[in-house]
Amino acid sequence: MPASRVPTVSAEAAVGDASRSSLEAWLTRLEASHPVSIELGLERVAEVARRMGLLDGPIAGRTITVAGTNGKGSSVAMLEALAREHGIVSATYTSPHLLRYNERLRLDGVEASDAALVAGFEAVEAARLDGESISLTYFEAGTLGALHAIRERAPELAILEVGLGGRLDAVNVLDADVAVVTTIARDHAAFLGDDLEVIGREKAGIMRAGRPAVLGSERLPASVADTAAALGAERHALGDTFRREPQGEGWSWSGRDAAGGVCRLAALPDPGLPLDNAATALQAFVLAGWALEAEACRRALSRVELPGRMQWRGQWCLDVGHNPHAASYLAERLAARPCAGRTIALLGMLADKDAKGVIDALAPAVDAWLPVSLAGERARSAAALADCLESLGQPVLHRAESPAAGVAWLAERLDPADRVLVCGSFFTVADVLAAWAKPAQTAMEAGNEGTR
Repeated sequence: MPASRVPTVSAEAAVGDASRSSLEAWLTRLEASHPVSIELGLERVAEVARRMGLLDGPIAGRTITVAGTNGKGSSVAMLEALAREHGIVSATYTSPHLLRYNERLRLDGVEASDAALVAGFEAVEAARLDGESISLTYFEAGTLGALHAIRERAPELAILEVGLGGRLDAVNVLDADVAVVTTIARDHAAFLGDDLEVIGREKAGIMRAGRPAVLGSERLPASVADTAAALGAERHALGDTFRREPQGEGWSWSGRDAAGGVCRLAALPDPGLPLDNAATALQAFVLAGWALEAEACRRALSRVELPGRMQWRGQWCLDVGHNPHAASYLAERLAARPCAGRTIALLGMLADKDAKGVIDALAPAVDAWLPVSLAGERARSAAALADCLESLGQPVLHRAESPAAGVAWLAERLDPADRVLVCGSFFTVADVLAAWAKPAQTAMEAGNEGTR
């Protein structure tokens, strides 16, 4: 995503740049076309959506929106897996991406093509300039473009991840059939503030009167349930309407369908993602109107994959967790999977994140630290992270100028029994994945050259 402020270009120049119709050209144009990268509010985006015809009717047979501080991505991934294993044509929209913008939009399990994304951007641009010109942020234009692509495909189920907001987020321009709130914690304080009750009320703004609202945590602020009641939404809360319980090496789930009937599933596998989110996905899916088939649910949970969330590659575990709530979950997962050697955290964070809170949460599961610098206006340097770590009495092995440099330094010094947690930001994980992808890409290009 672009930095907090980016240069403004004229609409005419922007259209000229994007007329080459390449995805790269469109993304460059979007990054430069609005003075701020995040501007919460629905008035502008709703008007463009109206001009595009996105508000004329449903874009899919059923739509589920997912909001919250943590757990949105895993909930969306498990909902998509459930849809695919039940034979339901689906579309998912998430953000941000790790390596390719195409990751944000998946059509029936496949990343959207450049052509589909460009067609969406072209439709947004035409509507934006149809009459009085309307300025859109990178995220708003991307969201409307994705909604256009989804409507063109007309899937049975659309699963939409809400951005950092809720009530005023671009995704909320649509009326969803089922609304999900996963967790509420402090993050993005510059936009959402520090009051959990206020944050909860904003996230709960995706709910609609008379439609199911799934509350995916037993520790949500009271404002979430209060907002559901005020809106007249059907509240389905974890620990009340639906539950998860340990069962042998797996777990069981119970909940209620759209008609109020009791549903139960036993012997479910651990998806490697938070079980609260798995239980929430099951409840949202059945409330959207589909019957749960036990074997299809087991296949979905056993096969679901989500890059950058407890993603293991040999000794390396990558997770985009960047706030204390997410870090606590990471520490619990690492503690449940002990190793014979050291646990080293390669940590890169943005300056506006709670580094002390993240370090405190991870510290019980980490033996040593390697802080790395991130790039951009919001970046925090490795030196600043090291100062924070040392002030908390944490051992610092090395300071690296980038996540990729940190990986290279560690790779030469790891014992086979050690493991590394790469975390702190989407940017940290993305840089490491990109560094690992380069040798493979170089080898592939060399092989292609040899066949010419």
